[in-house]
Amino acid sequence: MANLMEDDVFRTFTTYAAIVIVKMMLMGPMTAYYRFTRGSFSNEEDVARKSAEERKKMLRTHPDVERVRRCHQNDLENIVPFVVVGLLYALTGPELSAALLHFRIFAGSRIFHTIAYICPLPQPSRALSWLTGMGVTLSMAYKILSTVLLL
Repeated sequence: MANLMEDDVFRTFTTYAAIVIVKMMLMGPMTAYYRFTRGSFSNEEDVARKSAEERKKMLRTHPDVERVRRCHQNDLENIVPFVVVGLLYALTGPELSAALLHFRIFAGSRIFHTIAYICPLPQPSRALSWLTGMGVTLSMAYKILSTVLLL
């Protein structure tokens, strides 16, 4: 493992993987923030100490909470594959400049995707940021497959 951390591409991958994973993890506290500020809870035990009338008002969905939850779900669907594919990609020995381009574009696209989703920015901003991140992951997958299939 120590030898891997001496490899510039692998170190770069771990940096950007950590950035997008932390970004994804912050969506949980953001969901909680929106739940509390919008008074929107989904579980009976979350409002157990409230009166029956207050519980009825608070056990509901709110568009802002659902927006954050969908953004978090989208992160799970895109960041997890990026981490797996990115790890395999880093192990194929790509040029550092190509790897940096892939990792930076993906991280930037996911950060922008979150901003476009939460704010919300008009389409096609969110769709383009999602498509960009997906394109990066597919590009790395292509490099992996073309390297493996040539062996």
